Amino acid sequence: MSRDKRQVLCGGVPIGGDAPVTIQSMTNTPTADVKATVAQIRRLTDAGCEIIRAAVPDMDAADALKEIRRQCPIPLVADIHFDYRLALAAMNAGVDKIRINPGNIGEEENIRRVVEQAKRCRIPIRVGVNSGSLEKHILLRDGGVTAQGLAESALYNAGLLEKYGFEDIVISLKSSNVKMNNEAYRIVDRQSPYPLHIGVTEAGTPARGKVKSAAGIGALLLDDIGDTLRVSLTADPVEEVIFARQLLAALDIRREGIEIVSCPTCGRTQVDLERIIAAIEEKLIPVKKRMEEKGARPLKLAVMGCAVNGPGEARGADIGVACGKGKGVLFADGEIIGQAAEADIPAAVLRMIEEREQEL
Repeated sequence: MSRDKRQVLCGGVPIGGDAPVTIQSMTNTPTADVKATVAQIRRLTDAGCEIIRAAVPDMDAADALKEIRRQCPIPLVADIHFDYRLALAAMNAGVDKIRINPGNIGEEENIRRVVEQAKRCRIPIRVGVNSGSLEKHILLRDGGVTAQGLAESALYNAGLLEKYGFEDIVISLKSSNVKMNNEAYRIVDRQSPYPLHIGVTEAGTPARGKVKSAAGIGALLLDDIGDTLRVSLTADPVEEVIFARQLLAALDIRREGIEIVSCPTCGRTQVDLERIIAAIEEKLIPVKKRMEEKGARPLKLAVMGCAVNGPGEARGADIGVACGKGKGVLFADGEIIGQAAEADIPAAVLRMIEEREQEL
């Protein structure tokens, strides 16, 4: 993706400029619990997360960051609110970026201290504002939260860092209202040189949150707005990462190592195709990531539910299965190579893909 935004480095991962759109998520374990947090970060990394953020609500959490950073395989971001001392402690622990709202960490001297420390540590700062953190004078002036108010707050808070000569800034300004969210990002995109972290905040449960995120994030990305993103779901954060990858693939921004097509099922279907697809997709998460990293042409996998269109679709894919009553016929490069009982289809498909992966 070609961008005209300033590029910053989060660990070894570039954000902005001509860098690819990166996928982020946030841990939901107690950050002070190093073992649980690191375990979740590794699961997220395996799913394709490229930058991870952890909440730092107190000094116990800040003290845990050094060991988490040591064991963390991807860049680590500290999420700070209210207490500038937590930001200083997080940077001393070696995090790769901090997320703050400069307006809620107290007097201006506190902001200066955070900025000077970020300069010494050579790490960027994400300025994050949302509909729940707008300054009172903006709310009073506008009669509530507006897109213009969100944009004004974000630019003002970025200016608090610029005042001390700091420009390694990423901006986010999120609302749970998709239309307002979209308008606010577009205002800032026109007026700011900094890369944008995009998303829809408080999107909700997976069913609702994916719809809002697809609409809100997708609309921005289709217009070349956004340099890094998080899909916010009330769910296991691994689900956020998986959906983010699917969204980027659907927008033709990132390639997935394996493209899966499957039929919507009908009265002719005589297997539990939903269960089969779910089992295959779960097993393919690490395989997709490995194949994407190899830069190979994506494999097309077709999992079809009946004998009407199923054999044709499956035969046209690199790897396919056309299901009948309690079983499936397996295809590779258009040729039938065997059969599998319904319960054995996910394992059989995975073996075929792993064999193909070894040939790449």
